[in-house]
Amino acid sequence: MTKKRIFISSVQSEFAEERQMLFEYLTTDALFGIYFEPFIFEKVPALDSSPSTVFLNEVENCDIYLGIFGESYGYEDSEGISPTEKEFDVATSHNKVRIIYVKQTEQRNHKEELLIAKAESVVIRKGFSTIDELKTAVYSSLVNYLLKNEYIRTTPFDATFHPEATISDLNEDKIRDFTDEAHRRRDFPFTKDTDIIKVLTHLDLINGERVTNAALLLFADRPQKYFISSTVKCAHFHGLTVSKPIPSYQIYSGTVFEMIDAAVSFVLSKINLYVGDRSKSINVDVHYEIPKDAVREAIVNAVAHRDYTCNSSVQVMLFPDRLEVMNPGKLPMGLKIDDLLKAHKSIPGNPLIARPMYFNGTIEQVGSGTEDIIKLCTDVGLKQPEFKQDSGFTVVLYRNTYTEQATEQVTEQATEQGGNQPANPIKHILIAIGEGTLSGVDIMKLLSLKHRPTFRDNYLLPALEKGFIEMLYPNKPSHPQQKYRITQDGKTFLKNL
Repeated sequence: MTKKRIFISSVQSEFAEERQMLFEYLTTDALFGIYFEPFIFEKVPALDSSPSTVFLNEVENCDIYLGIFGESYGYEDSEGISPTEKEFDVATSHNKVRIIYVKQTEQRNHKEELLIAKAESVVIRKGFSTIDELKTAVYSSLVNYLLKNEYIRTTPFDATFHPEATISDLNEDKIRDFTDEAHRRRDFPFTKDTDIIKVLTHLDLINGERVTNAALLLFADRPQKYFISSTVKCAHFHGLTVSKPIPSYQIYSGTVFEMIDAAVSFVLSKINLYVGDRSKSINVDVHYEIPKDAVREAIVNAVAHRDYTCNSSVQVMLFPDRLEVMNPGKLPMGLKIDDLLKAHKSIPGNPLIARPMYFNGTIEQVGSGTEDIIKLCTDVGLKQPEFKQDSGFTVVLYRNTYTEQATEQVTEQATEQGGNQPANPIKHILIAIGEGTLSGVDIMKLLSLKHRPTFRDNYLLPALEKGFIEMLYPNKPSHPQQKYRITQDGKTFLKNL
């Protein structure tokens, strides 16, 4: 199949970054790279021809004219007409497909306003404020072009129109609350009182009465009615591995916003909260052992970028030493794990879901999530978070609760063959168990012990004999699910220390 040529037209100096972004996006995207070939003048080698002649010939030979209009009208020829307007006129006279994007701005050249009015009289234009909004708008326009012309018969999940749901299945109050928040946080161009049809159209979420999957996940009364697996499962384990029984387990449903808030609250309710005093300020210093913003960013990324066609759910699992957030999905093509450790290009898995999440502040800055997570954790002395890609994509945030108490404080560990012992082994096993209920294997891991007789004779049995710890199944010492917890005497012993 011959690729469709897209002519990107704008004032070059005003939209240099946008032009380069669109060229790279359209040539490297897994879908668009198959169907489209973009043209920008910056990529043309030196030729013995006038620029205007090259431009207009390219417009005549293109399939789609993509115009970006902003503040400046640009260079004017002897007739007082800019290259951008001439290109638009040629595209119109040759009946090319014209897609127009207008940047929202407080000031605009008068001739540019006239050009925009001319374009609006013959085509529907879309507005944008940032480069990421432009990218999302182009994504939506080109997917619609491919569908309309039947080049593709299936669409990306978020842009697909649901076969049964209509606009009546969306919750108007949720849309209005979103609009109010987005207007306040990001200068979203609509207010709470705006007709919701305008809002949804601006976000590329509807077409008449038809609604996209993204619209349902963002604003439906019960999104799980349409997507059963679009839930977040949260579990809290006392041991270092996934094991039953699970002390605390919740499945959260609702819109993407509601699920994120519920999952973040679940984690924060289970980790340590430190409260300072007013010795240095009238404000009390309050912080969680894992930074709240890092927890939220990890969960937001999982919900925003997951593969919603998969039957699995987002999983949030809290262990004594770490928090794991897993989503069913893979990194976008061209992006590697190492890229996440530094500044990298933004490739949202579900652009029509991510864009509204940015507008209302759920996503703070598109493309910076993993960098923010790393900085938030390392700035407070936590081990650098890890990112893993296997059957799903997992973010691992480490805790200090056990690594500090059971590793850093246990500086005089026993050797594997029972060498020098710490001055007070009982103290260290109590610190390792903490408020949890742990198996012998888990306690050994936290104490960095590998020799079981050493652990049993010097740590476990002395603590049991003194009544500082107790078995979960005291009548069955060899129970396969046997675990240990601190008694009140043990807590008193630690407190006195």
